[in-house]
Formats: sequence, structure tokens, C-alpha cells
Amino acid sequence: MSTKEYINTLHAPEAIGTYSQAVKVGNTVYLSGQIPLVPETMTMVDGGILEQATQVFKNLSAVADASGGSLNNAVKVNISLTDLSVFAQVNEVMAKFFTEPYPARACVQVAALPRGAMIEVEVILAL
Repeated sequence: MSTKEYINTLHAPEAIGTYSQAVKVGNTVYLSGQIPLVPETMTMVDGGILEQATQVFKNLSAVADASGGSLNNAVKVNISLTDLSVFAQVNEVMAKFFTEPYPARACVQVAALPRGAMIEVEVILAL
């Protein structure tokens, strides 16, 4: 049985609930959902969906790095948006953080996200 390693970095927001930033089991890393919090202040980034999505992927990148990988190790990305009409803008931002071939992905619209965020993203890595 594989042992679990809990990933934590100061370069991403600290957990605001009963979860870890990521958990590594074998060569798989499960990154918890990130919202657009600035790690140093734990406040929401200023701006709209472009700024929020950029901060989310910066946070995820920091956690991926702390796990020994990068977002290019992503095999699955789950995106939650409070408004699906911004999906194209999220794609623009995502293209800055990932290279082809892209990971599998799902995107859903939800009624609300923590702290009033417009976006939350979780990622699974294979190292």
C-alpha cells in the first residue's frame, strides 16, 4: 500500500477548511480546489474573471511545484464557474499555464463558490 504525503507550500493560500493543499499517493497528486486568494494576504485578487483565473492557476502551479511536479503533469482538471459565459476567457488563461497535449477537463456552472469567487479549479497530477 502506498503511503500518503501531504503537500503544503507558503506560495499558495493556506487551507481555509478541513483539507490539505494536496495529497500525494504513489505517483499521483490530488490538488485541492483553489480559489483566487492571494497567498500573502489570504484576500481575493482584485479584478474580474481573467485576474481570478490567473491567480487560481498561479496557486495550483505553486502546489504542483511543491509536490515535485508542474501543471504539465496534469491528467485531469475540474473547473467550477459561477457563470459559464466566461468559459472562453478561462480557456485563454489556461493556455498560458498548460502546454499540449492538454489534460482531460470538466467544467460546470455552480450556484456559488467560497468567499464569492467566480472560479475554483482542482487538478490531478501524474508524476
